[in-house]
Amino acid sequence: MVLWLGALAVGVVLGLFSIGWIDGTMNFIASVYTRLFQLLAVPTIVLAVITTLSSLGTQKDSGRIFGTALKYTVLTTISAAVVGLLLFIIVAPGNLPQGVSGTSALYEISEYSQLSYKEHFLSVVPNNIVRPFLEGNVLSLILIAFAVGMALAKMKRTEGVDIVIKALNGLQELLFKLIHWLIWTLPLGILAFAEQLAAQVSAGVAADSLGKYVFVIIGVNCIQFFIVLPLFLLLRGINPFRTLGKMMPAVLMALFTKSSAATLPVTMETAERRLGVSSKVARFVLPICTTINMNGCAAFILVTSLFVMQNGGVELTLPTMLLWLVLSVVSAIGNAGVPMGCFFLTLSLMTGIGAPVGIMGIILPIYTIIDMIETAENVWSDSCVAAMTDHDVRTKSASD
Repeated sequence: MVLWLGALAVGVVLGLFSIGWIDGTMNFIASVYTRLFQLLAVPTIVLAVITTLSSLGTQKDSGRIFGTALKYTVLTTISAAVVGLLLFIIVAPGNLPQGVSGTSALYEISEYSQLSYKEHFLSVVPNNIVRPFLEGNVLSLILIAFAVGMALAKMKRTEGVDIVIKALNGLQELLFKLIHWLIWTLPLGILAFAEQLAAQVSAGVAADSLGKYVFVIIGVNCIQFFIVLPLFLLLRGINPFRTLGKMMPAVLMALFTKSSAATLPVTMETAERRLGVSSKVARFVLPICTTINMNGCAAFILVTSLFVMQNGGVELTLPTMLLWLVLSVVSAIGNAGVPMGCFFLTLSLMTGIGAPVGIMGIILPIYTIIDMIETAENVWSDSCVAAMTDHDVRTKSASD
């Protein structure tokens, strides 16, 4: 974090000086990072969705526990996306200056915005297994990945099926390594993007537009954290203050590690020892939730996608926003522990429709703060799902 914040500060200072050769160098570096993000984005989301869904077929525990946890996972994730959509409509972040958003450089947006909803739906349904990969049509790829993942989950585990799943997991591990290398060099990218922003953007316009965008993102997470999730608990007769107090060690660790997977051992121990969730539920539900219960990610994908598309000239009608609400929920559930997963998933979606992905570079310098807040919310949501599942299972068992 020190490196990221340091790179952000240095980039802003360099941009304020507006020195020609520095501006040119930073523009070149920013372009390189944008292309690298685009390179890794599409395979990231495809492999994440397939491997996440296929893993559901290996679960041998109680179907009742899994069904209950899945129900609450879907409900909380949808609620986060709905809150994000409502807050985006209310706050209405403005557009960045055209020179920064790069709307004139990408012609696909104009074609996309001219399609009727029927034509757009048909364009999502693939008629060739190879073409969506070649064209980077991420909407079609998500549909394919969802179908393949569900098919693998339902198939009997023969030797051939196991080989396919192991190969996909191996490809995902390879992708993780490439992403790890890219993240390791990200301070240089942040330096370049921050310099670009400071050098090219009118401070007043940028502050207004980006400020409202950040306000929406943080506002969604706060509303979901302090209002929506406690309401879910109250509806099940669970004290939200006691639950949050007991789970605070895991929530705080998630805030600083920015990894719900790394926090998982603490989350499980805290849920069992402090909150009193049965080990059968905690050890089954929490690992699954760490993979598929991404409230903060769903809100980030939806709000950021709408913000980027708006800057690209797409008319954000209600049907369009509802379509992207569904896509954000599906993408978030498919975010299988990928480093900076929400960022890469959103980038892949925007790449697929030809949106001005350069805006993602402007968001990148502040993403580390957003990531901290989202991870804390995700772990709090995992804890709520585990508590509600444990409550329902105990109640059902008592009635039986």
